[in-house]
Amino acid sequence: MDQLICGKCGSAFPLCDPRWRCDCGYLLDVEFAPVFALDKIAERKPTMWRYREAIPISDDANVVTLDEGYTPLLRVSFDGVPVWMKQDHLFPTGSYKDRGASVLMSKAKELGIQRVVEDSSGNAGCAVAAYSAVAGIECAIYVPEHTAAAKLAQIRRYGATLNLVPGERQDTALAALEAAQGTYYASHSWNPFFLHGTKTFAFEVCEQLGWRSPDTVILPVGNGTLLLGAYLGFTELMGAGIVSSVPKLIAVQAEACAPLAAAFRGKLDSLPEIPARDTLAEGIAITSPIRGGQILRAVRDSGGHFVSVSEGEIKASLTQMCRKGFYIEPTSAAATAGVSKYVRRLQSDEVIVSVLTGHGLKATEKMLAI
Repeated sequence: MDQLICGKCGSAFPLCDPRWRCDCGYLLDVEFAPVFALDKIAERKPTMWRYREAIPISDDANVVTLDEGYTPLLRVSFDGVPVWMKQDHLFPTGSYKDRGASVLMSKAKELGIQRVVEDSSGNAGCAVAAYSAVAGIECAIYVPEHTAAAKLAQIRRYGATLNLVPGERQDTALAALEAAQGTYYASHSWNPFFLHGTKTFAFEVCEQLGWRSPDTVILPVGNGTLLLGAYLGFTELMGAGIVSSVPKLIAVQAEACAPLAAAFRGKLDSLPEIPARDTLAEGIAITSPIRGGQILRAVRDSGGHFVSVSEGEIKASLTQMCRKGFYIEPTSAAATAGVSKYVRRLQSDEVIVSVLTGHGLKATEKMLAI
């Protein structure tokens, strides 16, 4: 049965209920039975909506899309080790967040939502603002006041109302939560429909590898929306009998803000309190990810682990990737720094996949400073 279900009290709600959290205040997840019609998929144009029957939107008329998805999967050498890199920095708004925003705003349109709020360090705000514009839905975006000017300009040009919040990233989340008390919260971390967009990363990777699952997937983690979506996607494919296993998930965090890595290494189920420190990887500088427990379980269940990277390693990897022809933002370089660290310890051959999450043009001031 397709429904929204609370991970704490077990309450269930229909998918047509315009809610983003349970009455008990806890997170909701979408319980949904995906269908993979491989013959239909092969005949459709190369966008993430080729997996239409595996995405929980009822009516095609409500799909909000800019033909996003099916980004190139290119082999790149890291210290002589070939790694498949998914080029999600080539999305319409310049980051992988378009995957989640397309599905989330499609659901908002289907629900008849007229206005949404969202909080972001930049990329998710850009994506939700863009797809709100396509859907004709009013949008208010809350961002930290120190967000990159290029991302602020992008959000404004999409027509969203921009709210700059003083303080740390958590202060922005709290401001948006307050605003969401009377408005639909199009949150990339709270709203479960976002994950049913990011899960298409896994669908595309497996299809591009000949409907095979890779051995290892290395992803950057802040709020964990890409990792959780990927885990969901690989799990759904295995459940449908299309692939035989879920890959090992390697989660990358910046040493300057690594609460999940600390919890994993300490074998904790809850996150330790850590101070917020500046990092080049601003997009994953999340001290209290709301789905932290789910992220830890996904990494553990897949047989994976966490890798932490220093500011020097992020900067070096950014330079290395740009010299290879990939103009990525510094947060994306945290992932590639994690790839470099992982392959140096590799003991055997593995099919490894990672991702370029955001375009460098979104962080011009930071790139110039570096």
